[in-house]
Amino acid sequence: MKKDVSSDLILLLAAIIWGFAFVAQRIGMDYVGPFTYNGVRFALGTLVVVPILFIRIRKKRELIRTGLSIPQWKIVAGSIVTGVLLFGGVAFQQVGLQYTTAGKAGFITGLYVVLVPICGLLIGRRMRWPMWAGAILSLIGLYFLSITGTLAIGRGDLLVLFCAIIFTFHVLFIAWLSPLMDSYALAVIQFSVCTVLNLIVAFVTEPVLMETILQAWIPIAYGGVLSVGIAYTLQVVAQKTAHPAYASIILSLEAVFAVIGGWMILHEALTQRMILGCGLMLSGMVMAQINTVKREVVR
Repeated sequence: MKKDVSSDLILLLAAIIWGFAFVAQRIGMDYVGPFTYNGVRFALGTLVVVPILFIRIRKKRELIRTGLSIPQWKIVAGSIVTGVLLFGGVAFQQVGLQYTTAGKAGFITGLYVVLVPICGLLIGRRMRWPMWAGAILSLIGLYFLSITGTLAIGRGDLLVLFCAIIFTFHVLFIAWLSPLMDSYALAVIQFSVCTVLNLIVAFVTEPVLMETILQAWIPIAYGGVLSVGIAYTLQVVAQKTAHPAYASIILSLEAVFAVIGGWMILHEALTQRMILGCGLMLSGMVMAQINTVKREVVR
């Protein structure tokens, strides 16, 4: 029970950070390209976590659990794949934001709240009805929160849809890897891979100038230190014990905090429709918590 509560709180904190990071991402692209922004912020996030990893190594903590039937090289390879998935997810999201509205991007990204349990079924991860009900409530809430006009599919929407699909597999990979290895080692590997891939694409497709990077230092610092260094690491730590479908429900609350951040910082309107959406999403999280004490997910 204590592990459930602590994992929930950790995931909720990650959702809060990511929600406000949405504002930083929008502001950051006023100065630099999407791949430059992602490359620099993930490099900064890696630097935040590396000292913690060195401390854990000095204390002789094992980075990969011993006595496993899974070869260590497969676990390391899985960590690298997680980094590639992370790169794909943030890249499609950041580029898609240039061609679609923030509201539609938030809704389409949040589709992983139902994609995770559906894909989980394909790999043998079944879950009880309260989680399904919570996921559906969260999806309906996302719609009311994010969509104010017609839901036509454009270029940016398709890019963000790819982002949602990739993040679905990222959540499932984290759920598999996090119990097998040190959380900070997994974080450093995936951040490093994401950094390298973003910077390669940035130098090929965008002007990478120190002057513009320094101009965007506030949104980059938030995106690097908090969104990457802290929030993504919190996700890895929490998913050691949290079911991936329930984790996706809590993490989808980032859309709620993105609206709150836009209202507080960018002075965007907060309508009754948006408030209804927030309420439905919070209800979905509570619904998924039914029978938490007795919850034993059939695997």
